Formats: sequence, C-alpha cells, structure tokens
Amino acid sequence: MYRELLRDGRFFEVLLRVDEERAAKVQAAGCPQCGGPLHAGHFERKPRGLLQGTTPPPEGYATRFDWCCGECRRRTLPASVRFLGRKVYVAVANAIATILDRGEDRGALRLLRRELGASRSTLRRWRAWWQALVGSAPWQRLRGQLPVDLDESGLPAALPERWLGSCTDQMMALLHLLARESPGFPGTLGEWR
Repeated sequence: MYRELLRDGRFFEVLLRVDEERAAKVQAAGCPQCGGPLHAGHFERKPRGLLQGTTPPPEGYATRFDWCCGECRRRTLPASVRFLGRKVYVAVANAIATILDRGEDRGALRLLRRELGASRSTLRRWRAWWQALVGSAPWQRLRGQLPVDLDESGLPAALPERWLGSCTDQMMALLHLLARESPGFPGTLGEWR
C-alpha cells in the first residue's frame, strides 16, 4: 500500500506541484529579513529513494527551490514536502521505510531496503530521528493540534493511520505536517479518525 507510492510518478508530480506553489508564495512575499526581492537560487539535489517503476518522477523533481534576496543577499529556503532538510533520501522514502520498519511485514521491509539501498544503520538513524522529533520544539508546537491519544512511541506509523482518506491522502498529510514548521506555511492536517 504505502510502498506503491514510491513507484507512482503521479504522486511525485503532486509533491513537486506543492513545492512549486510554496516556492512561488515565498518569492511573492519577498525577503523575510528586509522585504527585498527574491531571486532564484535553486539547486539540484541527488535524492535517493526514487524507485525505478512504471512512471519515473517528473522532470525537475530533484530541484530544491531556494531564493536569494536582491538586497541583503540572505537566502530563503521554502518548506518542502519532497525533502527533509539535508537528508539524502526523499521525505516519503524516509516515512514509508520507517513505517514498514515498525510494521509486521518483514518481507516488505527487506524488499524496500533492497530497492532503496538503505542499510540497517540508516533505518536505525531514521527511527532515532522520529523519536527525537517528539522532544523537539516544533513537535511541541504541533502537539496541541494532534489527537490526544496519539501514540508517540509508534511514530511515524501512528500518524497516517489516524487521518481519513486513502494512503495517498494520509501520506500527503504526513508530509505536510513535516514541512509545517516553516514560517508562513501551516499546511493542512486533514481530518482525523
């Protein structure tokens, strides 16, 4: 179910469109430091976790949108649903592999590890990242908007299963949540079960 998203080029097109819209809003708002005009300073990433499937990711998917102020020269990096900060793997690969890692289907995890090329130590780091997220300031700000009975020890799997909708809708809500802490982009959390 979730792992099929890694083969779905249409899903990656939606993620790219979301990031393009966010980047356009950031540029239209101007520099958050001085209000000056923002110029493109986009750069290419070499993202891992894009599986070779029937539909390849859209052209330009590896481009990380970035803006540079024309006056103060400070950079503005919009929130992204495709990338988790400086992590090499795309956000959806991180989330899906960690969900499968905590699940009962070990065959699916082995298959995904083989296809992603993620080692056991990488998966351990991802689990540790999710657990560290719980104690972070961004998580504390979001916690009041999440269900009271959310099992934080079961992250990330505990989140998507609480949203209504298809697995695509659930994963989109999770990716919006991860990108949520960037200024000016509250995202949408969807409806809870």
